[in-house]
Amino acid sequence: MGQKLPIGIQSFEDLRNKNFKYVDKTAIVFKLVSEGKYYFLSRPRRFGKSLLLNTLESYFLGKRELFKDLAIEKLEHDWTEYPVLHLDLNTRNYKDKTGLEAELNKHLEQWESKYGDTYRNRSIEERFTQVIRLAYEKTGRQVVILVDEYDKPLLQAIGNVELQDAYRATLKGFYGALKSMDGCIRFAFLTGVTKFGKVSVFSDLNNLRDLSMLPQYFDICGITEDELRKNFKIEVSELASAQKMTIDEAYAALRENYDGYHFCEEDLPGVYNPFSLLNAFVNNKIDYYWFETGTPTYLVELLKHHQYDLSRIEKEEVVSDVLNSVDIASTNPLPVIYQSGYLTIKGYDREFGLYLLGFPNQEVKQGFVRFLIPSYTNVDEVDSGFEIRRFVRSLREGNIEDFMERLQSFLSACPYELEPEQERHFQSVMFILTSLCGYYVDIETHTNKGRMDMTVKTKDYIYIFEFKFNKSAEEALTQINEKGYAEPFAKDERNIIKIGVNFSTECRNIDKWIVE
Repeated sequence: MGQKLPIGIQSFEDLRNKNFKYVDKTAIVFKLVSEGKYYFLSRPRRFGKSLLLNTLESYFLGKRELFKDLAIEKLEHDWTEYPVLHLDLNTRNYKDKTGLEAELNKHLEQWESKYGDTYRNRSIEERFTQVIRLAYEKTGRQVVILVDEYDKPLLQAIGNVELQDAYRATLKGFYGALKSMDGCIRFAFLTGVTKFGKVSVFSDLNNLRDLSMLPQYFDICGITEDELRKNFKIEVSELASAQKMTIDEAYAALRENYDGYHFCEEDLPGVYNPFSLLNAFVNNKIDYYWFETGTPTYLVELLKHHQYDLSRIEKEEVVSDVLNSVDIASTNPLPVIYQSGYLTIKGYDREFGLYLLGFPNQEVKQGFVRFLIPSYTNVDEVDSGFEIRRFVRSLREGNIEDFMERLQSFLSACPYELEPEQERHFQSVMFILTSLCGYYVDIETHTNKGRMDMTVKTKDYIYIFEFKFNKSAEEALTQINEKGYAEPFAKDERNIIKIGVNFSTECRNIDKWIVE
């Protein structure tokens, strides 16, 4: 019987004992424990952080039998058992102040029942400090501390300054024990989606080594192309058969939809999202699995609060300081979007130290844009697929009037509070529409300070759009002709249709279009 695929399995012990497939990351584990002591790693959700910490826990508990035939078996010779304090903050809702205190108290009570509770009536940070000391004294071995999703309380409180400050103060004191108890600690590893800067929970913990953008750890979580081809040959073959593809076409489809994550400036291979990849194999189908687990609403709240122009999102350039930490008071939503995994590094300008950002793959782009539809248009997420199909059908059939009428309807949800930013709202809606339609037809867009040109190619038609703001559809059509936008397609046998469009801030929508 073949090995099972570990969908949602975060227990290394279960994975190894119950015949689940494991992509061997234990050589990296050995490198970590051999070369350092305090680490931090930021990676998107569902990327294998919990399994990594659980693997470290099994290693530090000395469970040598679980590592049979893995790389670390030949590297490690001592297999010493250490006391492990494993804190998982991913299992609770933190909508009010009591949530975090209750979760920390739950873990402290479990540890105190094992090592002693002489500080049980003191503050949370004092109890944590005492537990570390007692575990060290009781076992005679230094303590291992593993923290999973340290930032979940902070992320859930985005937009609530008072709650953010309360969580930050609590966590800052709690994690401060790592520095004050250094002599009692063998190893510490903290993971999260984001890294909060400025008045950070880590401001006093300056000995954490951040692995998030280091090239030697680019593949610490996730699956590389080499690992895919080595470990999943049977699964790729079965996917290809089910989807009536060749093997090469199956690899290409997987690469297009789930590969493409880059976490450093070095020219290294991309990384696949393991959750989506495994689900594609289980279901023998390419789909948007990452988004089915729930996209955080705080992302949309950030985008809308800062009136971010979505048409910029695939060509943003930022410095490393922007990517490395999140400042809740900042007006820039990009750090959270990047660290949450919706954008990735697409290029690096060494001369100026600039990172070019973009969507890692089609799953993320299409899923993210679909998720935004209800917040920017009058179409809910359930009906979005149906609406996009109608847009595409109109283009394929040459029914430009139907397309434009649907576009008017799409734009009709521009909220009144965004009145000064109607051009930006229009650009964002057009970005959503072109991104989704672009999955089915060939669309090219170019934007420049409120002007959007769009070329759409189908089997039978080439559409050339020019958009104006508070001017006229006639002027837009004249520009298409005077600047010769159709000339590159002169020898193309497809029908060329030119559309001049004007958006009026007075009516808050497209007021007129002309077709030639």
